[in-house]
Amino acid sequence: MPPRITPLGWGTRLEGRSVWTRNAVRGSSVRGERRKKDGRIEWRKWDAHRSKVAAAILRTRGDPVELLPKIGSRCLYLGASSGGTVSHIHDIVCGSGNHHSGQVVAVEISPRMVRDLVSVSSERVGLVPVLGDAKIFSQISPFLSGKVDWIHQDLSMTDQAENFVKASEFFLRSGGTGLLSLKAASERASDGDDSSMFDKAQDILNSSKLKLIERIDLSGLEEQHVVFYCRI
Repeated sequence: MPPRITPLGWGTRLEGRSVWTRNAVRGSSVRGERRKKDGRIEWRKWDAHRSKVAAAILRTRGDPVELLPKIGSRCLYLGASSGGTVSHIHDIVCGSGNHHSGQVVAVEISPRMVRDLVSVSSERVGLVPVLGDAKIFSQISPFLSGKVDWIHQDLSMTDQAENFVKASEFFLRSGGTGLLSLKAASERASDGDDSSMFDKAQDILNSSKLKLIERIDLSGLEEQHVVFYCRI
């Protein structure tokens, strides 16, 4: 029996326990992911073992659609790495040839990773790679035409929650969605065990202007990680 298909808005669907996005660049994979055709549409598998956003979609207790940006949105991705997850966000927000008129600004501090990100963006209209420091907002603002609808932060650094709060309050529009992928190993060992680190981050979020909707445990997909889903 084939897996049950559940649409998650335009361009995203669940097939059993796997996530797929409608490929904006047919015939092309970004990091070797599986592709398959459904009529004239090509779908790419979004690996939940390599993407915290995909893992959160599978692990959330709420509606996974709420975690995703809408088509035509303006999105900011802090810690874009080589562009794997970013490319799936682009599939949703921009589509082929950016016929949705969306924008995904992808910020990465590593020049080597940005080279890969630039290669990905060359085929994806609306994906804007930025070599910059996610803590220095003046390096990011020139690439945005206004407040963003959706922000995701995935940084290997201490004080992840503090930076996420500052970035969200600075860049995110009222009513916008924010996802913080927090890795315990990147925080200070003096902050205690993983649970204590996550609790501390949760306290920081709760004391900010953000409204924490859900703390999503990614165990089994991404160890020592949680995703905090927030609104502003």
